Order: sequence, then C-alpha cells, then structure tokens
Amino acid sequence: MYRFLLTPRWWGINVFVLLAIPFCVFMGSWQLSRFEDRVQDHQAATEEVSAEKGEAARPLAELLPVDKKTSGDRVTVTGRYGKQLLVPDRQLDDRDGYYVLTLLRTDAGKALPVVRGWLPGTADPAKAPAPPAGEVTVTGALQASETPGSNGVSAAGGLPAGQTGAISAASLVNLVPYDLYDAWVTLDKGDSGMKAVPATAPANTGLDLKAFQNLGYTGEWFVFAGFVVFMWFRLVRREAEFARDAELGLTPPEETPTAEPSREGATA
Repeated sequence: MYRFLLTPRWWGINVFVLLAIPFCVFMGSWQLSRFEDRVQDHQAATEEVSAEKGEAARPLAELLPVDKKTSGDRVTVTGRYGKQLLVPDRQLDDRDGYYVLTLLRTDAGKALPVVRGWLPGTADPAKAPAPPAGEVTVTGALQASETPGSNGVSAAGGLPAGQTGAISAASLVNLVPYDLYDAWVTLDKGDSGMKAVPATAPANTGLDLKAFQNLGYTGEWFVFAGFVVFMWFRLVRREAEFARDAELGLTPPEETPTAEPSREGATA
C-alpha cells in the first residue's frame, strides 16, 4: 500500500521534509539561544550596576567613552551648572513624573548632562529646583546616551521649549550652547529634595523588544517544523487511501467519451 513512497514524486517530497525539519529545529534553537543570551546579559548587567554602587568614584576622563563595562560606574565631576532642561514622561516607583536635567560645564570646556533628580506630575519649570550656584563636585552613575524609541525613551517630537525627550548629545546639541560629552550622569542622591534616579543597565543588555522577538521567532520555527510533519502525514494518508481504493476496485472508472454519429449515417 505504501509503495508509492518510492516513486520519484514522493522521493522529492521526502527529501524536502527530511531537510526542512532539522532546519526549522536548528533555527528555533538558535533564536532560543539568542533570547537566553540576552537574559544572561541582563542579569549580569543588573548585578554589575548594583555592585558598582559601593565602588569608589573615578574621574570622568578615565571612564570615557561609555561602553558596557563603564556604564553604571560611579564617577565624580567638578564644574559649574548651566542651562536646565526637563525630561517629561519618566516613571519612578510606578508613578509618572519627569527628570530635572542640568548641564554641568567642566574646565575642559564641555558640558555633561546631569540628572539631579525626579519629580512627580507634569513637567513644570516652576517646580524644578534651581541648581546650586558656583563650583560644585557631583558624584553619580555614568550612563550612555539614550536612544529614542528604546527602553521607554520617548521618540515624540514637538516638546515645549526647555524640554527634551531623550538624554543624548544628539538630542541636546540644538538645545544648549555647549559642546557636549556623549554621556550623562545620574546623582547618587537627589538634589534639593528630589528623588534620585537609579542607574540602568547598558543598552542591548535588557529584556527589550528584540529579546522577545527572539522568543517569538523561536515559537514560529518550531511551529513550522510541526506543520511540515503534519502536512507530510496528511499527504501520506490521503495517498494511501487512494491506493487502497484502487486495490479494492473502488476507484470510479474513467468516463469514455461517446462518439457522435457521423453526418453520413445521420443522412442515410
């Protein structure tokens, strides 16, 4: 009954199935490993950020440029506060609020964005405490520039004057009259009664959209493998039923066309 499996047509089908199933399983396993790697990176980065809170602060020059190793390290910087901006739509302890961002002008002639703290409610310049005057030394966690559209950073434009959606040199370059460091700092202790903003793990080490895309692709590839097996069994079953019907003589006979009478015979 299953001799049809040895026909050239079924040889092609069988070879395709034997190649497709391992390929789908391999791709699914690879996507799963990518997701697991991101989970491990997230855990390691979170633990590193927590461990670095007790380390001694180092000068800014020793930690630049910011990468996965230096992101979250404690840094100390001396300078004078300048222009102040607000960063709206930021949550802390499950509450909506905004960051108070002040540019710290250093002796090197560049400005470093410093998040002095977080306040609840809608961004309001009147409620944001003014920065201390004169020379100050700040200590906090070094952070890499944010990328709009990721990690909850707003990509929306058209914000009111004095506000920015992302803390990055690219976003601030047209808002402040200073040369900027491609980094920012969140203070260990909130300034002027504000809540301190905790440091975050470096980019591409969190459970972001890409991580869950890997998990979704994992499921898709395994579903494809199961679909190939299901369709193969279905085709085999249908072909076996046709073969059984043919052996039992249950296959309907082919209709033979009825010859039309000749014109001569009709005339006669």
